[in-house]
Amino acid sequence: MNNTDDKLEITELMNKLFMFTDAREWEKLQSDVFMEKVEFDMSSMGGGQPSTLTAKNICMMWEEGFKDLDSVHHQGGHYLITVENNRATIFAYAVALHYKKSAKEGTTRLFTGSYDVKALRTADGWRLNAFKYNLKFISGNEKLE
Repeated sequence: MNNTDDKLEITELMNKLFMFTDAREWEKLQSDVFMEKVEFDMSSMGGGQPSTLTAKNICMMWEEGFKDLDSVHHQGGHYLITVENNRATIFAYAVALHYKKSAKEGTTRLFTGSYDVKALRTADGWRLNAFKYNLKFISGNEKLE
C-alpha cells in the first residue's frame, strides 16, 4: 500500500470515529476504530489525567456522557496525517454540537478544538491507539440544563 492509500484509509478511520460516536455505535467503535487499549487524554476539558483505557471503557464513558442528550454531531476535518511504516500521527480540527431539547437556557452547546491522534496498522487495517483532545473553547449552554 502506498502512502496515499494509507492516508485515505486513515481519513476514513477518523470519519468513522466521529460518525460512529454520533450514532452511538459503541460496538463499531470498539471493533473498527480503536485498538483494545488506547492512550486517552481529555484533560483539556476536565477529563482527568491522561491514562491508558480500554476501548470498551472509553465507549462506556461516552455512552454515559451522552445518555441525556437528544443528539450529538461531530464535524472533523483539516486532517494532517504522517505515516511512517506501520504508525501514523493525525492532527484534526473538530467541532462537537450537543443538543438537548429540554434544556432551559439554550438547547445547544458547541465544543471547538483539535485532536492529536495516533494509529497503528493492524491485520484488520488502521486502528487508533492514542487519542488526545485539545479544547479551544465551549460556547452555548455549557451545562445543557
